[in-house]
Amino acid sequence: MSVKKIYLIRHGQTDFNVRGIVQGSGVDSDLNETGRRQAARFFAAYKHVPFDKVYTSTLRRTQQSVQGFLNLGLAHEKNAGLNEISWGIREGTRITAEEDEEYHHVLEQWTQGNTAISLTGGESPDDVAARQRAFIDLLLSRPEEETVLVCMHGRAMRVLLCQLLNYPLSFMDAFEHRNLCLYKLHYTGNMFTVRNFLDVNHLIEHG
Repeated sequence: MSVKKIYLIRHGQTDFNVRGIVQGSGVDSDLNETGRRQAARFFAAYKHVPFDKVYTSTLRRTQQSVQGFLNLGLAHEKNAGLNEISWGIREGTRITAEEDEEYHHVLEQWTQGNTAISLTGGESPDDVAARQRAFIDLLLSRPEEETVLVCMHGRAMRVLLCQLLNYPLSFMDAFEHRNLCLYKLHYTGNMFTVRNFLDVNHLIEHG
């Protein structure tokens, strides 16, 4: 049978990334100049791939990261299941020394398997996983879309990779991410496998 190919990328850099400000699903930021350059390099490296569909979150930074492909007229679908985790009342703020204790406590709890807890007003990894399942079902219900490009967000990407690869969510920090990094996965009808892990070769300047 045919193999479904998923090109999974994180959005390009934003000024919030540079300044260490928490974005999450509630901050709809734009790419900065570096992020736009990253998007252009990814497009240059992968514009030859015959994508059947481009999926993004509902946030601008993911759509801007794949704009080159959208300009080709490729089918595009926004899906809120791909949105970043909500960091609650911390969104739009820099993690300060006083707040680090709670933030790092929550992250540590996640690695210990307590993935049902969240920062105040935010989502837990369990919450994110629950809303991603509808997207996964949608993806697998469309065999005619053999090659797809999915652009989303760092923490949410870690949760999604755990789900696709059958790892517990406590394992999610093993899936590192950088702005405009690529994870390429193949789906054979019963399981996903990773073909490219944290691939940033397309961002390297040659010359």
